[in-house]
This record gives sequence, C-alpha cells and structure tokens, in this order.
Amino acid sequence: MFKIARDVSIRNKATNYLKQYRCEKRFLATKQEVVSSADVVIIGGGIAGCNTLYQLTKRGVNAVLLERAKLTSGTTWHTAGLVWSLRPCDLEVKLLRDSRTVYNTLEQETGDYAGWINNGGMFISRSKVRTQEYMRLHTLGKALGIPSQILDPNEAQKLFPLLDPSVFKMALYAPEDGTIDPTMACNALIKMATKNGGKIYEECPVLDIHYTHNLLGNKEVTAVHTDRGIIKTKCVINCGGAWGPRVARFAGIPSLPLIPFKHAYVVCEATPEIRNAPNIRDHDVSLYIKIQGESCHVGGYETNPHMLDQVPDNLQFHLYELDWDVFGVHMNSAASLCPKLGQVGIKSTVCGPESFTPDHKPLLGEDPNVFGLYHNCGYNSAGMMFSAGCAIQMAEWVISGRPHYNMFTFDIRRFTPGQISRGHWVRESSHEAYVRNYSIVFPNDEPLAGRDASHDAIHQELVDDGAVMQARAGWERPAFFMPGEKIRVQQYDWGGTHDYPRNMDQRYEEVLKGDHSFNFSKHHDLIGSEALACRNAAALFNMSYYGKFYLTGPDAQRTADLAFTANLSKLDNRVVYSLLLNEKGGVEGDVTVSILDGNGSGQLHEPIFKGRGYYVVTSGFSQNHALAHLRKIIQTHKLKATVTDVTKQLCIVSLQGPDSQRILQRYTDAGLSNDAFPVNTHRSIRVSKAPNTTEDKRYTCRALRVTWSGELGWELHVPSSHAIPVYRALSRAKGLKNAGWRALTSLSAEKGYHLWNADLRSDDNPIEAGLGFACRKDGDYIGNEYVTKARQNGVTKKYAYFTLDNKVAVFGQEAIFRNGEPVGYLRRGDYAFYLDKPIGIGYVTNKGSEVTKDFLKSGEYEIEVLGQKHKATLHLRSPFDPTGQRLLGNYGNTCIDENTFEPHTGQNERTGGSE
Repeated sequence: MFKIARDVSIRNKATNYLKQYRCEKRFLATKQEVVSSADVVIIGGGIAGCNTLYQLTKRGVNAVLLERAKLTSGTTWHTAGLVWSLRPCDLEVKLLRDSRTVYNTLEQETGDYAGWINNGGMFISRSKVRTQEYMRLHTLGKALGIPSQILDPNEAQKLFPLLDPSVFKMALYAPEDGTIDPTMACNALIKMATKNGGKIYEECPVLDIHYTHNLLGNKEVTAVHTDRGIIKTKCVINCGGAWGPRVARFAGIPSLPLIPFKHAYVVCEATPEIRNAPNIRDHDVSLYIKIQGESCHVGGYETNPHMLDQVPDNLQFHLYELDWDVFGVHMNSAASLCPKLGQVGIKSTVCGPESFTPDHKPLLGEDPNVFGLYHNCGYNSAGMMFSAGCAIQMAEWVISGRPHYNMFTFDIRRFTPGQISRGHWVRESSHEAYVRNYSIVFPNDEPLAGRDASHDAIHQELVDDGAVMQARAGWERPAFFMPGEKIRVQQYDWGGTHDYPRNMDQRYEEVLKGDHSFNFSKHHDLIGSEALACRNAAALFNMSYYGKFYLTGPDAQRTADLAFTANLSKLDNRVVYSLLLNEKGGVEGDVTVSILDGNGSGQLHEPIFKGRGYYVVTSGFSQNHALAHLRKIIQTHKLKATVTDVTKQLCIVSLQGPDSQRILQRYTDAGLSNDAFPVNTHRSIRVSKAPNTTEDKRYTCRALRVTWSGELGWELHVPSSHAIPVYRALSRAKGLKNAGWRALTSLSAEKGYHLWNADLRSDDNPIEAGLGFACRKDGDYIGNEYVTKARQNGVTKKYAYFTLDNKVAVFGQEAIFRNGEPVGYLRRGDYAFYLDKPIGIGYVTNKGSEVTKDFLKSGEYEIEVLGQKHKATLHLRSPFDPTGQRLLGNYGNTCIDENTFEPHTGQNERTGGSE
C-alpha cells in the first residue's frame, strides 16, 4: 500500500546543521574556560534550555547555558514542532498562549525569521463522546479568549482537501495554531539571550553538581563542575530532557519520574493540495498530521511503544531505525482519514528519543531535596509548544520564589518520594501516559498503571467492605462503595502488549467505564445515596491519606507565625483553619492546625516535646507540596524548627452526619456535647471495640471536631497499629454507612468549602477567594502585604457559587457568562444532592476592573455546558446551611444568611489538571 521513496533522508538535516558551525561565525563561547561564577547555570541546550536562558537574561539575570554537544542536539532538533492552542485545562491553555506570543515576537526582536508558521489546527472527531470533549474545549476557549470554530465534515474538507468527510462527525478548528522550526527558534532565542548578556558553552559536558549541607542539615547547590572549569552558583536548572535523571543524579537525587521512549513520524512526498492547510489531530485513532509546505508529517502514539532504559551520552543527532510493525498503524489511520495518503510515497522517517512522565505533565520547579536545584524537563513530546510559556514561569520561579501561574500540576513536588523511588511505578505510569496521550479526558477517570503504591492500614478492610478505589498521590482511597462486591485493583497488564497477558479479572476496568461520560456517571445514584446518608443520618469516611505533620522545635512558634495566616494564639485545644501563602499572597495550601502543649503520653497521636507545637493536617495529594513549602520557610529564615511527617503512621476515620454524635458516644466515655467538646477543638479520647462495652480493651486517639461535609462530626486520628479494630467497630455500627471521596467532595462543594488546586490555588489571593477571615490583620505572615493591599484596593476577580435549575453535569472548566459576555469559567463543578441541583464554583472578572458585590449581584448569569447555555443563579456563599447550624447539631434551623462561613481544610479531587 505504501512505497518508500529513495530521497534525501531527514538525517541529512543534522549534517547540514552541523556544517554551519564550521562555515559561519558563531556567537557562542566554544573552547575557552567557563566563567568562574553565575547567578544561574542551565544544563541542556535544547528548546527548554534556550527558552529559559532567553527569559532569565531578558530579566537581567547573569545566566550561563551548558550544552554537552551542540545546541538542539538530543531530542529538540528532530521534533515535529506542532503548537496547539486548546487543551482541557486552563493552565495549559494559558501556557500555550504565552508560547505563541514568544514565537510570534521573536522575529521582530531579532530581525531574523524565527520559524513560526501560523497555519491553524483542526481536531477531528469520529464519535459522539469525542465531540462532547471538543465542545468542552470550545467552551473553555471562549472563557479564555481563544478563538475556535465548530465545523461539519464538508466545511472541514474545504480547509483540508485530503479529508474524507464520510469517516468523521465534526471538526474543531483553531486558527491560532501553527508550527515552529526548532533550529530557527533556538537560534533566535540564543541570539537575544547573548545580546542580553547570557553565555553559552557548547561541547561542555557537566561532570558534577556540587552541594553542601547547611547548618540545618539541608542540601544547597554551590557549584557546577565542567570539563572546562568550575562555575560557582546557587541555582542550577536541569533542562536535560531525556537525560534529566542523569543530571539530577549529579546533585544526589537518585531518580526523576521520567522515561525515554522511541517516538516517530514519517515525512511524505509532496501533495500540492495541502499547501497552507491546517495541522490535524485525529485523537480517536491517535494520529497527527503536520503540514510543511506541500508535504506532511504523519505520526501518533501507539499502544506498544518502545521504552528505553536510558539514552547514551553520545547520542546527539542520532535516529533509530523505524519499527514498521509498531508504526504501521498510524499510516493505516492516516489513509482512512485521507485516502490519498495511501498512495503518496514516504520521503523519510524520523524515530528519536522523547521523554515521558507518569502523568503526562512536565517536571518543573525546585527539587524538594536540594535547595537551588530546579527542573525543567519531561515535556512528553510537547517541548516546543510548552517550553516557551513554561520558561516565563521558570524565570519568575527562580527570581521571586514562585511562578505567576498555579503550576502545581507541573511542579516536581506533586510526586511523593514513595512514588519516585519505585522504578516500576514510574515505568508503568509513563507507559500508560504515552499510550493514552490522545485518549478522551474524562473528569472522573482513573489510571490503571502505577496503582497500589501506598496503602493505609485499613485498605484491605475497605476493599472487603466493597470500596472501589481511586488513586491520589500514589495513595489508594475509596471513591465509593459497592456493598457485597470486592472490586480489586489489578496489577497493570500493559494493555496486553509487550508479551504481557491481559488480566483475567477486569471488573475494576468495567466499573471505571461507568465514568467514561461527560454526563452524569452511571454511579451517580450510588454516590448520591452516600452523600444523603451523611446529610440525613451518618456516614463513615476514610481520610487516612491526608498529610499529617508535627511542627516542633525552639522556633516552632516563629515558623507558625510566618507560615500560617490564622491567629494561633488561642487555647491549646483549638483546631484552627489557616492558609499557607507565598511571597505574592497566593494560596499554596489550606490546612487545619491543632495547637499542642507537648505534654502527651509519647504515642504517635500524643507526642512529647518542649514548648508549643502544632499538628498540621493538609490535603493528601499535596502533602509533599505543603511539606516542602514549610521546610523552605524554615530554610530561608534559618529557623530551628522541625517538621515531622507522620502521614503513614496515623489513620483518620471520620464520622459525619446528624447521628454521628449518638453513634460515636456508644464507643467512648468522652463527652461529645457542644459544651464538653466544642466545634473546632481537639482532644485525646478512648474508643472501645464494641458499643457500651465493659471490657478494658480501648484505643486512644486524637479526636478533632471538624468535618468536610458541613455536618456534625468528628475525625479520629488513630495510630495505624490500632486503626483496624477501631474501623471494624465503627463500620458495623447500626445507622452508619460507608461513604467514599466522590460523595465527600460533592458534600464539600454543596457546603461551600474550598478545594485546593481547584477553586483555591497559588494564583488566588485570599480576598479574591472569600477567605479574608482566615488571615489575621496584624502579624508578619508571608504574603500579608498582598492580602492587606487586596483588602484596601479591592480585587479584579471574585469567588462565587452558581446553582443550575437544569439538571446537567458540570465538572469545572465550563464558561461563565454575565449578561451574555464571558466573565470567567468554573474551577469546580459537582452535583449538590441535598439541594438536588448542579453546583459550580468559579471566579468572576470585570475586564480588569474591580469586582464588587453590586457587580456580582446585578448580572444575569449562564453556564455553558457542552456548547449549550443554562441559566444560573449566583450566590456569594453556598446556599446550603450558611449559618452553620448543622455543625452544632442544630438541625431545625435552616435560615439563610450569606455572610457566615465555616472553614475546613480543602482536599483536591484529582492530582492536578489532566489531559
């Protein structure tokens, strides 16, 4: 069906590129010794390194780039260079917009053509559900100002004449898409960087990264050792791409979650009809087509890719032989979409290494184990499109300590040490990320790879009781329960490829398919029954994967004063809701802080220490992020304080609901009334194995009277060694129903509690988020200046709730319209089962002007879902129990007052944005 034409191979591109080093006068430092010092040293001369050097020098930073071979060698030079504009999450859309801006302006800055071609892009849909996904992209684009058009097959064919309109249902066209030539782009970036004072050393391999241990015992970067000398520096950026893990090992980091794969495309012979046509993505068959003149590049993501253990150091402009047994599926797909491509000859093949990560997101930010070591690699074959936008954030990260955007889903700190240290977890998850690169992104889908990385002590008990698990930060937690079933997560079977047999038991996969929809889940009623059990009776939640820390030491109080926004000068038994802010006033996390006196029994839940200490509980998926943030504060301010992570040593069993007090009282002799055990307090209590038992077998735990559902309830923080008998006793209690996180996150949205990294992020000011009450007006906590400024001057975006009368599913990323104009998008969407209507949470803007209460209340609002607008009612606070009577156990008063709000630490539903 296909012929291989004898023609100039694309490998000659590398040869021709190298010739210019001998023929042209270069502006790079080549053979001389390196400088003795620099503010920042960048390792790696691919597109990520060149973009980073460009952005740093643009801001006046004395930066040096070291390249082991020649610029663009490795993986950059052979990339297809596609740049899209629409993705399923707001962060990635913004980064792509920034990348296009950089590439668009390079030609004006340098006076040379930088390789940017704005020929547009088209997504092809072959199914109804894919069309729904594209409608979500189209809607998000409206909210973010990214133009796109819905086309029928015949309209699409007019733009791309080779298309067969009979094989697909619709197309989404984005006119701002295009391609970028890697060599031209890197040359333009380097030209401007050197003009701004940057230095580039080619053929200068790094031999080591020097670091020292400071007085607090933490590692700090001190220098980079090359074969041409040592450069003293306190900041190193790892832009090593597929060699990133090797660079990290120089600094004592044993591994990075990054796996190189062979990724390929072919260059077809000329087809004049496609000149100036848009690039194509046919996600349903994992295919892309890039247009270059009258030729097209065809590639995709196969189900049985070749994984590489490592890429040799001497691989510079090298390509692998193409495996047609693997790649052939893409040519068949291309021929089905564009029949003429079945007769067009193949000019050359490109098969090179590309790095992929476990969640298909890059690795950015400061390493939590070595201060001064930053990563900027792992781009999952999307380095050309993302690296320019990411470099802007990296420059801000290095200069000011934090990026402008909420970069958590790209931040290296999103992975726990337990995940990174498991080589099989990295390989499995990265394989699935590659294979599912073009799969539909369902809001509640779960991975099959890399599962069972971390369990709490009662995991098996939950599975036996019917728990269907979901994975967050490597932890298994119950999503919902199917009583009478035992749905176990199976070992990853690699989709039956690489000689792995498919799992015999595929029940878990079948259950997950119930969420493969942009409408209500097939498990919607089951999740609703759990939520309503909590609202009307009592539910038992396993919250063990929450992050749990003790903050102690001589400077513990000083650390708390800097890190936490809340007033912690209250009585020792208080549980205080607080925020962690960065230097720009953005919210890096929300936590509950229990104040301790240190006079405990010495057990895990009652530690002994001198002075005042704090028990900090944070969202489990961001445990590593919060821990690193606290340790960074201690490091920066040189404080004598210790943060001890006891997440695995303590389990949390939470009873929530109107009957929770009555049920728990059967198992404890502690008083549970409002007078004896007030809301937002904690104490040690004893829990028996059976109700009202006289036997002496009792287990002590720390009980916190807080809930995330907005109901009466308690969290029992139990040593893991005692968690099983405590769970067994309570879970068998009459009138108590096991419930999972899908119900709990729904309850929290209905109540109006924040969800960190969704409706509360590092690019949100507490005043914007309606959390001014959690920030003390006096004191020197980090970010106080920006909170005070926002109080005084007002804000240009404001947190708001929306309820919809039409029963449609909302998940977040839907556009918000005010009086017919887009003013934002939902950060979070769910179904409020007690209110019996969809609920969305987002921020409303006013074209850069101040957003006031009058502005919010005066508009007519609509939420666009799958291309259709639905009338919405705006609330300044959630309409569910706004006065907090249910927390007190008062279930007779349901009056509405939107000026009262009760906080609780948030918990992210996903480990970040997903595509």
